[in-house]
Parts: sequence; structure tokens; C-alpha cells
Amino acid sequence: MTSTTTEPRYRLWQNPGWGSAIVEAQLAAYGLPYDLVTAGDIYHDAAARAALMRVNPSAQVPTLELPSGEAMGESAAMTLYLAEVTGRDDLVPAPGDAPRPAFLRWLVFMVSSIYPAGHFADAAERLVPEAEVAGYRAKVVAERGQLWRMLAEEAARRGGPWVLGDRFTALDIYVAVMTRWQPGRAWFAAELPALVRIAEAVAARPELRAVFDRNAR
Repeated sequence: MTSTTTEPRYRLWQNPGWGSAIVEAQLAAYGLPYDLVTAGDIYHDAAARAALMRVNPSAQVPTLELPSGEAMGESAAMTLYLAEVTGRDDLVPAPGDAPRPAFLRWLVFMVSSIYPAGHFADAAERLVPEAEVAGYRAKVVAERGQLWRMLAEEAARRGGPWVLGDRFTALDIYVAVMTRWQPGRAWFAAELPALVRIAEAVAARPELRAVFDRNAR
């Protein structure tokens, strides 16, 4: 995103299609000025990892540098912070709003349960002995599918079109990004088509279309 103003800017360390797309979409939705910094292959490129660690010692993507110079990790923290700093409830229900407890519950569920399951499946070779990798990965993949089903059941219970019913929130942005990851959009289309409908509706929103086009993979 470019701007000719001198308004303080955010810097988002990102890679296309990674979790940084969740934060980029929120910056775009709020109309905040930001620059993108490509993190690169932080798992196999020592120079790329070292560059990010100078900003965030945890070497996380996303990392968000605030206009103050402070850096944040953790997309859920960024989600809550951006809503707070803008003073808006577009993406995060405000304290006292009826959907807020459910929003907080499912936000934490997505980042603490579904998100790590993908990491554990991808990193199976580093976590268990070689002879156990296939069985371990299969169990994690099955558990991840069940977690997604829990979220889909919540959306169905609320009657759509969004995760929290008629209220569009950052949860829908998470769905739009994360359903592009393993087990893949074809799996979601076959098993949980309601989540694909949410994802496609988010990506088609005028204020977010460019972000999702750029992060498509």
C-alpha cells in the first residue's frame, strides 16, 4: 500500500499467503497506511531469519512494526490492538457488544488450536522419531479436521452468512486465509463448503480484494 501523506505508517513483515495476510487484510480494512517487508524463507535462509530476528527475536511472520517503533508478534494480539487503536468495531465487537464473548472465544480457538495443528503436521519430522512420523501426522491431520468442523458447526448454528451469523468480523478474515492452507481448498469444498462460502465472500469484499489477490497461492 502506498500513500503520499506523512501519516505514521505500519511495517508488516510478511510472505504472500502466510498468516501475515490476516493482518494485512485488517490494515487494509481500517485504511491504515502500511508498508510490506518480505521476510523470505526464515526457516532455511539464515540471513532472512537474522534480519527478522533483529526486529522480533521470535522471528515470527507476521511481525508488525508500529509507528512508535515497537514490534508486535501474534496475529490475535494485532487483531485486538488494531481495533483498539482505531477505536472501531468493524472487525472486533466492542466491549459490551453481544457478539464479543463468542468472538474472543473463537479467535483464541483459531490461533491456539487450529493454527498450531498445521505447524505440528508440517513439522512432524522434527517432533517424533522417523518411524512414527506417518502415524503422528495422520493423527494431527484428523484432529485438525475435527477442529475445523467445530468452527463450521458454530457458524451453522448461528445461521450465517459469517462465522458469527450476520456480523462480519476478523474471524471471517482468518477463515478466508487459513482455508487456503492444508488440507487445501478442495478438502474444505468437499467437507465444509460453508467455510469456503465465507472465504470467497471475504476475498470478494472491495476493500480486501487486492489483498487476497496478492496473497493467492
